[in-house]
Amino acid sequence: MTLALSRRRLLSTAVAGGCAALLPAIPRSVLAAAPAASPVVGEALRLTVDRRTLEVNGKAASVFGIRQPDGTPGLALDPGRRFLVDLANRAGEETVIHWHGQTPPYVQDGVADRNRPAIRDGESVRYDFAPRTGTHWMHSHHGLQEQQLMAAPLVVRSEDDQRADEQEVTLLLHDFTFRDPAEILASLGGASGGMGHGGHGAAPAQGAMDHGSMNHGSMNHGSMAQGSGHDMAGMAGGMTMDLNDVDYDAYLANDRTLADPEVLRVERGGRVRLRVINGATTTAFHLDLGRLTGQVVAADGNPVHPVAGSRFGISMGQRLDIRLTLPAEGGAFPILALREGAVQRTGLILATPGAAVEKVAAVGQAATDALDLSLERQLVAIAPLPTRVADLSRRMRLTGSMSPYVWSLDGLTFGAHRPLLVRQGQRVELTFENASMMAHPMHLHGHHFQVVAVDGHPVAGAVRDTVLVPMMGSVTVAFDADNPGRWPLHCHNLLHMATGMMTEVVYEGFV
Repeated sequence: MTLALSRRRLLSTAVAGGCAALLPAIPRSVLAAAPAASPVVGEALRLTVDRRTLEVNGKAASVFGIRQPDGTPGLALDPGRRFLVDLANRAGEETVIHWHGQTPPYVQDGVADRNRPAIRDGESVRYDFAPRTGTHWMHSHHGLQEQQLMAAPLVVRSEDDQRADEQEVTLLLHDFTFRDPAEILASLGGASGGMGHGGHGAAPAQGAMDHGSMNHGSMNHGSMAQGSGHDMAGMAGGMTMDLNDVDYDAYLANDRTLADPEVLRVERGGRVRLRVINGATTTAFHLDLGRLTGQVVAADGNPVHPVAGSRFGISMGQRLDIRLTLPAEGGAFPILALREGAVQRTGLILATPGAAVEKVAAVGQAATDALDLSLERQLVAIAPLPTRVADLSRRMRLTGSMSPYVWSLDGLTFGAHRPLLVRQGQRVELTFENASMMAHPMHLHGHHFQVVAVDGHPVAGAVRDTVLVPMMGSVTVAFDADNPGRWPLHCHNLLHMATGMMTEVVYEGFV
């Protein structure tokens, strides 16, 4: 998470800048598939990936950042602005940044493979595509850098957003450790040797995801109560649900803990659009609005019919836009993210002028429940996919275990995976069947899909890019094959992906 230097400000408009860089060499076949560029609006914006020092509970840590020249984390684009960005890598090691939620041409997705090299330290790369509106985010898709806070918000406002009489508040959640992420993975029994880029070109050793070599020397090491997670009673028949692979040193909201939370001033009786991004690597949360009631108005950046409530589940990689109306009498209102199946929590505080802000404990009185699909069943897309019979249907089993710590799809780890082959123009239906004892947030690059069934029951659900599949549950999604390329499809639990829970959606004729 990268809200360090300007963490007390709301994310607002992007700052224009300029630098010269070129896209990497693109195969002719890819160029032919890319859509024609529309007129550029404004100069190129500048982002730099670098290292920074973050203080967590009184202790300094060296972490990554993705920042504008003035230190603002990530980007917020106004309506009509292209995603014209010069990204400079000054991180001291190679990287690649994925624009999570965007649907750019294949070569600009921010994943390294045989056609798309990682960005070497000292290099700059230009990205130029028409962005997709909504609440999205950017994060490393290289090794375990995401765990070291190489992530930031990416907000693209619509015309309706611009006209709305509401204050924007962006909340980026993360789980934080002082330990080396590779050490944590190894302690769980996952392969940690030879890790480097998350490339998809060649089959990695032992069928696991090819991560290449990482430089971990600058990550501070500290004590952390870390184990195999928490077991919770699962479904009938004595099955047990595994939760929380790792117990982290801290849980962050805009880079801060509840020991020193961000306090944002809001108007009495005013309206707030809360843009929540779960950028955590292995932690799901219940978002608790406390005394407030909100309405979910978008999921993964796509508008939905409002769903009212005061607590909403959000898994890794997912985003929720929640509309809040503050009471006319004002006050201080903690917005808390409660760790799934545990007592830890983080968050920020909305406070009207003059309101007393009381300290909020970083632990609750009781562990929360596991996330389920109760919210997913209520979400209805405002702009659903056109009604159409699927041209291709496929079932995919989510497999793996905590011991040995290996996660897979249809029993196959990445490198030994079986890609989903599609043709351009097809309507594809994909049913995720979770045969494991952990929930998995499944994310598809380059496309947004609609949730069309939950546990076999048809729904006219949300259009999104990341969907939670609970233990022993099933979710069916539909998408149109309209963006040629080789697209990762993976669990957004970083450690699950790192040990093999990933495949590809590959367009016919695409190498």
